[in-house]
Amino acid sequence: MGKSVTTVSRALNDYDDVSADTKALIRHVAEEMGYTPNILAQRLRKRRADTIGLILPTFGPRFSDPFFSEFIAGIGNQAAELGFDLLVSTRPPGDKEMLAYQANIRGQRVDGFILVRTRRRDARIAYMLEAGFPFVAFGRTENHQAFPFVDEDGEYGMRMIVRHLTQEGHGRLAFIAAPDDLMFAHHRLQGFRAGLREAGIPIEEALVVQGDLSEKGGYEQARRLLDRPSPPTAIAACNDLMALGAISAARERGLVVGRDIAITGFDDIPMAEHSSPPLTTVHQPIYQIGQMVCQMLVGLLQGGEIEQDHIILKPSLVIRQSSIAEPR
Repeated sequence: MGKSVTTVSRALNDYDDVSADTKALIRHVAEEMGYTPNILAQRLRKRRADTIGLILPTFGPRFSDPFFSEFIAGIGNQAAELGFDLLVSTRPPGDKEMLAYQANIRGQRVDGFILVRTRRRDARIAYMLEAGFPFVAFGRTENHQAFPFVDEDGEYGMRMIVRHLTQEGHGRLAFIAAPDDLMFAHHRLQGFRAGLREAGIPIEEALVVQGDLSEKGGYEQARRLLDRPSPPTAIAACNDLMALGAISAARERGLVVGRDIAITGFDDIPMAEHSSPPLTTVHQPIYQIGQMVCQMLVGLLQGGEIEQDHIILKPSLVIRQSSIAEPR
């Protein structure tokens, strides 16, 4: 081929000072020879990992939330298209979680982070803003710090749920909330309260309980609600998994969900459509949101300008049999 080692190296690494014809020739010969570039060495030279980090805030040995599965798929597939790897790990919220962020940043294992399930006061965000480390969040915080995020309007979504339930004739509505330090849980609880005020229905604090976002947590909280002297006629859960648990609790007591009691969720995970009965819920495009936050982060990492760095999506109501007397 008659090219120097330097020219070959610069062509394979797509330097601008090598002509397009020379690059094409060198790549053709490299392909014929079965040459594979040393990706690790290239990354070390660039001082870039070409990797996006995602640390999932999870408790316990089980990882079974379909919400995260869809979110990760959206990020991972988009990252691959843009030439990045995705490094996923899990930590319980707290000190161990913060140590994981610090270790990844100091060790230059990732170029940027995607944050999920933001908190009202989020130490992760405060740390990365102080460190000047690139990140994009799915969610907002309470103090309105300036950082790029995508979020869904959870308050609006829950108000739609309450409006639907009251239009179906329900006057005793219960809510299975999520831990209030989570920003999305706070928005959804505010939406539930606002929906009741709009309908002119007094808020019964005893009918607002807190679960842990799991199916088991929804089951346990629904049992407590249904055991009350005056049980609710409708239960709105903060997410679909807790709603599915609530359906189990209602059926255990011989109630026909959709006739004797209405139950709704939030997120529209794949299981919601195929539950028994199918679950009324609020749809948010989880996979597409994963793609969006990934695109925003890669745009930051590549030095480009983000068209919108604060995106709030309007969710839609999906009415199914769990909240109506007859299928529609």
